[in-house]
Amino acid sequence: MPLSKLRDQIDAVDQQLIDLLAERLRLVGEVGEVKTEHGLPIYAPDREAAMLDKRRREAESKGVPANLIEDILRRTMRESYASENETGFKTINPKMKRIVIIGGNGLLGKRFVEMFELSGYQVDILGRANWDQAQQICSKAGLVIVGSPIDVTESVIKQLSYLPEDCILADITSVKAGPLQAMLDVHKGPVVGLHPMFGPDISSFAKQVVVYCDGRGQDKYMWLIEQMKIWGAHLYNVKAETHDESMTLIQALRHFTSFVYGVHLQEVNADLKQLLDLSSPIYRLELAMVGRLFAQEPSLYADIILSQKNNLTMIKRYHKHFSEAIELLENADRDAFINRFKSVTNWMGDYSSLFLNESRVLLQQAHDNRHYEDK
Repeated sequence: MPLSKLRDQIDAVDQQLIDLLAERLRLVGEVGEVKTEHGLPIYAPDREAAMLDKRRREAESKGVPANLIEDILRRTMRESYASENETGFKTINPKMKRIVIIGGNGLLGKRFVEMFELSGYQVDILGRANWDQAQQICSKAGLVIVGSPIDVTESVIKQLSYLPEDCILADITSVKAGPLQAMLDVHKGPVVGLHPMFGPDISSFAKQVVVYCDGRGQDKYMWLIEQMKIWGAHLYNVKAETHDESMTLIQALRHFTSFVYGVHLQEVNADLKQLLDLSSPIYRLELAMVGRLFAQEPSLYADIILSQKNNLTMIKRYHKHFSEAIELLENADRDAFINRFKSVTNWMGDYSSLFLNESRVLLQQAHDNRHYEDK
C-alpha cells in the first residue's frame, strides 16, 4: 500500500510535467512568431548557454542534479526548434525572383524546398521529368541550386550556360573544388558552393553546420547565407580545397572504414543480436554507425568515397598505418604499443579530454534509450 500511494503521487507529478511541457511548447510557438516578425534566428547560442547555466545553478540549489535538468532542457529545446519551423521564417530577400532547385525531389533537396517555402520564396523543382523545360524554368530564376547526385553534378552544371547573369548559382554537394570551378566556368554571375553537413532526416536546421565556399559576387549571395542563419544553421566559411581535404578524413575515410567493418561482420557471419546484447553503450554506438551506413542508399556512399583521387591516397595511408599496428601485435611489442598510444594522446592534447566528456553524454543517452528484449 505505501508503495502504491507513492507511485500514484509520482504519476501525478509526471502529469504536471506533461502539462508544463505542453505550456512551454505553446510559448515557444509564440516566440517563433516574434522571431519571424523580426527576422531573428531560431537558435541563439549565447541565450541558450546563459539559460542552461542559470538553470543548472538553480537545480543544484534545490538538490536536483545539474546534468539532469540540462538533459531535460536540451531534449525539450530540440522539440522547440522543430516546432518553430511551423511558424515560418522571415524573408531576408523579398525581392528575390523564383528559386529553382535541381534535384528538389530528392530527400535533401526536399528539405531545402520546404525551408525556402517556409521563408516565403517561390520555388520551382527541376529534375529528369521536366529537364526539357530547364532553360524556360531557369530564365525566371534569381537563384539556382544544384542538388544532383555527386557523380553527375558537374555535368549538370555544365549545361547551365543560359542562366540570367544576375542569377546566383549554387550547389549542395559534398565535394566543392570541382563543382565550384565548373560553376565559375559556365556562369558569369554570382557563384557559391554549399555543403550541408547533415542528412535529410533532421527535424530542424538549428545547430546544423552548412559549409560555404566563396566563388564570385559575395555581396549578391550573402542574403542566402543570412537566410540559413535565420533557419538556425551555423555557417562555416572555408576554401573549397581545404573543405575537400577535410572531407577526405571526415567522410570518405570514416565511411570506408565502416563499409569494411560491415563486410567483415558479414564474412564471419557475426550474430548481430548477440553482439548487441553483449555490447556496452560505446560498442553499441559503433555498431549503430555501421548499421546506419548500410541502411542508406549505397550509390551515395560509393560516390562520396570515389569522388576524389585524394580519398584513395588517404585510405592507402590508413591501410599502411593499420599494417604497422598489426606488426606490433605480431611482435607482441607491448611497450611499442603503449608508446604509440601516448604519442597520439599528446598530439591530441586537450581535445582528448573534450572528446571523453562529450562521449560520456552520448553514452548515457545511448544507455537510457536501450531496450532489452525478453528472451
